[in-house]
Amino acid sequence: MTDVRVPRALTIAGSDSGGGAGIQADLKTFQELGVYGMSAITAVTVQNTLGVHGVYPLPQEATAEQIEVVGLDLGVDALKTGMLFHAGIIRLVSKQIRKFGWKKVVVDPVMIAKGGAELLQLEAVQALKDDLLPLALVVTPNIPEAEALTGISIHTMEDRREAARHISSMGSKFVVIKGGHADESDSSGQIVDLLFDGTAFTELSGKRVRTVHTHGTGCTFSAAITAELGKGMSVPEAISNGKAFIQAAIDDTLSLGHGHGPTNHWAFRRRQEVLL
Repeated sequence: MTDVRVPRALTIAGSDSGGGAGIQADLKTFQELGVYGMSAITAVTVQNTLGVHGVYPLPQEATAEQIEVVGLDLGVDALKTGMLFHAGIIRLVSKQIRKFGWKKVVVDPVMIAKGGAELLQLEAVQALKDDLLPLALVVTPNIPEAEALTGISIHTMEDRREAARHISSMGSKFVVIKGGHADESDSSGQIVDLLFDGTAFTELSGKRVRTVHTHGTGCTFSAAITAELGKGMSVPEAISNGKAFIQAAIDDTLSLGHGHGPTNHWAFRRRQEVLL
């Protein structure tokens, strides 16, 4: 009997005790998309739908060693980074990525939680730009994160294009600036994500859902892209599928918690089963 090769994806991120974001969201997404998920935890957060109540970073070496043993034994087809918290972890993670020569790297530049808690120290932003973004195949900032990375105040689509060009110049091959933080008074009922491939722009539209249950959307979207890259999809295909995955997860709300509740990670698969 011939062994079937299983696609493998690694998430390097913080743990979310509420299960809606971070490592927990990433592993759920990998599983739903048929990819074997592995993790390297950078920090433990005390978190629920009402906010982040504490952040406990792991020793930098602990994160680096988790990456090391996974890389040496199980192998990695694609990986994503999420909450890295401080410059030292960013540098060590970047060093490990270079050591193993991993190319399918998705960077979700997690900076601020839904409730406003700081998840990336200010001095770490420069390390992110200098060390990690040059290794990224895809980077997925929301509008506030794109502003922090570029210093550009983003109000229009042209502002987003300028920011995307600037981020691309830092080394990432594909830039997706997510539109969820754009003006919610827009009567079109659409969210537009902007994709830049270093040459051309593509606008990816989706339905805006009026809900507070959006905790972990960025983690889940980037994890879905990572999973699809691990399965061998092209970057545009992976981003398109990632957008469909998170759209379903937001549409079919779980309505959990008293604050910003988690998205529904099994919604996409159930929709596919109905279509079949």
